[in-house]
Amino acid sequence: MGKKNNEVMNLKRGKMSNESFINLSMLAVLILLFALASIFINNYFGVPTALNLVANNWYYIILGIGVTFLLVSGHFDLSVGGTLAMAGMLSAYFVQDSAEGFSPLASGLGMGYGWAIILALICCMLIGVINALFIAKLKVASIIVTLGTMSVARGIAEVVGLGAQRSANLPEIYGKVGNLSLVGPIKIAAVIAVVLVLAALFVEKKTVFGRRTYLIGANQEAARLSGIKVERHIALLYILSSLLAGITGILLASETKAAISTRGAGYEFNALVVTLLGGTSIDGGFGSVAGTVVGALILGVVSSASFSLLLRPEWQFIMKAIVTFLAILAQRYALDRRSR
Repeated sequence: MGKKNNEVMNLKRGKMSNESFINLSMLAVLILLFALASIFINNYFGVPTALNLVANNWYYIILGIGVTFLLVSGHFDLSVGGTLAMAGMLSAYFVQDSAEGFSPLASGLGMGYGWAIILALICCMLIGVINALFIAKLKVASIIVTLGTMSVARGIAEVVGLGAQRSANLPEIYGKVGNLSLVGPIKIAAVIAVVLVLAALFVEKKTVFGRRTYLIGANQEAARLSGIKVERHIALLYILSSLLAGITGILLASETKAAISTRGAGYEFNALVVTLLGGTSIDGGFGSVAGTVVGALILGVVSSASFSLLLRPEWQFIMKAIVTFLAILAQRYALDRRSR
């Protein structure tokens, strides 16, 4: 309730809300990092680089939408990386022609592309249902349950893909969807990410569903007493998160025209990082999809700058960690100063 009281006091004083303050602060961090990278890297500053940031980080943005809503409600979802891999693998297996003489990795169920995608997404949503059953109904800690379902989904991807990849005997349409270019490096996947972000912002700001998500995160018992069906709401959030992970996995598989069993390893942690970078509270009740988008772009700048500076992979990990820690500490310090 302290966060809510601080919000009210700030509004009475004519100050912007804490959410707007954090979003603008992280936008300033993004601009600063982009400017620093432009100083040290030739030809970094410009529209092409900005477009590449969106084109190369759309999957973190889509994953981050579901993770943001859950984190705002006070819950984790670490299953999205495994679900992503499972979606890509199942979609390939469902759509591959069934024919004798082919390698097991080139033979599937021979379904139509549309039906294959729908069935793969339904399977992903079942991961969300399992998460909801254990977390919302049985009250098991979300971090434990989603680590388990991450392994289940990853295991399904490994079994169906025989520990490798499915890239042969796929119909032409399978690779077209993810590679349809619109403007420069911007492909249809990035446009889908933008549309999903706009839809998420509308739900977050303008709907009862969004308000209920914040109320559950701020005080779950108060939300229950006010008539909100908390368990059902949390279940819907987990199903949504798994659906978004499935969409991401199918688009990634289409982009490379290959379903890889190990794809998405570590993406669940990066999705959590960009959400925290965007100012979403790990305690629930506070955050925004807009901030998550900024967080994804910050991570993108750090990654692309590290690569352009020819840093070794291990140093790239360290740089990401340092930027993440500094950004989160800066957010905490700024909010503490504001609340005085």
